[in-house]
Amino acid sequence: MIIDVHTHINNYHEERVVSLEDCLNKLTETMEENEVDYSLVLTSYKVNEHRPSTKKVVEAIANRKNLGVVAGISYLNYNHHDLREIAEYLETGLIKGLKLYPGYEPFYPSDSRMKVVYDMAIEYDVPVMFHSGDTYSPTGRVKYSHPIHHDDLAVDYPDLKIVICHVGNPWIKDCMEVTYKNKNVHADFSGLVLGDFTEKFERWMKNELEQMITYAGNPKYLLYGTDWPISSMKSYLNFMKNLELPDDKKEMILWKNAAELFKIDVNSFK
Repeated sequence: MIIDVHTHINNYHEERVVSLEDCLNKLTETMEENEVDYSLVLTSYKVNEHRPSTKKVVEAIANRKNLGVVAGISYLNYNHHDLREIAEYLETGLIKGLKLYPGYEPFYPSDSRMKVVYDMAIEYDVPVMFHSGDTYSPTGRVKYSHPIHHDDLAVDYPDLKIVICHVGNPWIKDCMEVTYKNKNVHADFSGLVLGDFTEKFERWMKNELEQMITYAGNPKYLLYGTDWPISSMKSYLNFMKNLELPDDKKEMILWKNAAELFKIDVNSFK
């Protein structure tokens, strides 16, 4: 089984508007081609014609049992209406987690403005995912997206389930320490590459992840994710196949950790 915890249906190239239904169809077709059983769709911190709202995505996937939603929240722009809507989705189980975008927006994860979001995540026992590391956009501010900042958050909110996205790349060793030290911190290794891995970059990144697992131990904290459509599912699965890990550890990373953390009923879409 394979669970991809990190996909998007945003139209990043923005040459033309692509319908939400077409984006979802493309996602499910790509999943079928690569034998991916379930994916989480992360909504954006901003909403426009290329980036659908959480409400629209929740409604659009209602009959797609192999998709779940993680709700993007804007640090700069969230309001009481947004929080009420998200609370209702959490109450009814229509979203599996929350996503914040430090680096794309100018805030550190421990900013007090986000306390209400963290309290909500703890109350409903869902993870909060954070963009971390390099930003896809040159206008991002990477001082906010360094993974070391999640240490303060993990200490201040020991009951909060934290996911550092992209293993903080290029600060993977810093991410390694934060996940090792804090038992409430997880990491996904999505978005490490645009498109397909080159042979040289794959060798380097394979070594980085294997070092992380050696240092931080049993990879209960590590989650499989791609960042599709930015990254190729096929190339990512090949990368996963080449990791020098026993099959039981790969199985943990490929789906077991995600199913437990996000409370995904794997029997509902088999």
